[in-house]
Amino acid sequence: MASSRPAAVKPDSTAAGSSVTPASPRWGRDTADMPTKPGKGSALRQGGGRWGDTVFKSIAVAAGAAIIGAIALMALFLIIRAIPSLQANQVNFLFSTEFLTTDSDNLRFGIRDLFMVTVLSSAFALALAVPIAIGIAAFLTNYAPKQLARPFGMLVDLLAAVPSIVFGLWGIFVLAPSLKPVATFLNDSLGWFFLFSDGNVSLAGGGTIFTAGIVLAVMILPIITSVTREVFALTPRGHVEAAQALGATKWEVVRMTVLPYGRSGMIAASMLGLGRALGETIAVLIILRTAAQPGHWSLFDGGYTFASKIASAAAEFSAPLPTGAYIAAGLVLFALTFVVNALARAAAGGRVSGG
Repeated sequence: MASSRPAAVKPDSTAAGSSVTPASPRWGRDTADMPTKPGKGSALRQGGGRWGDTVFKSIAVAAGAAIIGAIALMALFLIIRAIPSLQANQVNFLFSTEFLTTDSDNLRFGIRDLFMVTVLSSAFALALAVPIAIGIAAFLTNYAPKQLARPFGMLVDLLAAVPSIVFGLWGIFVLAPSLKPVATFLNDSLGWFFLFSDGNVSLAGGGTIFTAGIVLAVMILPIITSVTREVFALTPRGHVEAAQALGATKWEVVRMTVLPYGRSGMIAASMLGLGRALGETIAVLIILRTAAQPGHWSLFDGGYTFASKIASAAAEFSAPLPTGAYIAAGLVLFALTFVVNALARAAAGGRVSGG
């Protein structure tokens, strides 16, 4: 008796909903037949890309070499112009307090007082500005609400746009009279310490390193604050959240995560501010009084910085030897900036670029 069961039907692999996957093509043979050379559309990627890389690399190398070359040429110019005057100098260039260049046959110039006033005013300004700048940056990035942080940050940045001569006039006519009681108190109370001992100018006029240092601190404050704020804002969010998860307070979060992360950035910001203070000319020239006696490393001394001394005599640069005396002073300032930057890199462990 014939069976009534229907014959089995072989499933169609192309039917809809079928779970059978179509046979895959033989990729070995197909890819072997595919062209390996790029077509016309990738010509830019093949030839033009390499050409563009070569051009960009050449431009980048040229830019870096131009910077180094410019610095080397400046140093070479300063050395060449300073050597004849240094050879004609009648006193010790490094330790003499004299700076007489009116007679080309009897040059007597030294940088002892210039170095003292420059370093003391800049270091005092840095000591005042850095803690305030770090505090402002920490406030703007961790404490202040966004509605306040943005306008307050812009207000601090606007200080950088104020001309130096305005700072100088404000310092000598407004700030100096207000600082006289403070300077007198420090001199009377802490006069035993060399920084607050009697200076070589009167406290009455306010034309001292003390006044100049405070003005310089205000001038470099926006630079240090701006860079430090940007570095603090880049603190990894994971570091902050990890500290908060451990129950850290806001101050502990700043101390354990923000400040360590921004250490090298803070040093870089401080060095930018110090460079501004070392090279400041007009404001310092307006504020500092000329001193008849040598300085004693007191904040109540007067005198000239390197930059203000060169600027004060710029109109008289005619004879080569007297001019070379001021160029020699500029060479020392030029070298001083390199030393400061080298020390900053050493303090930051070789990194002063933030992070």
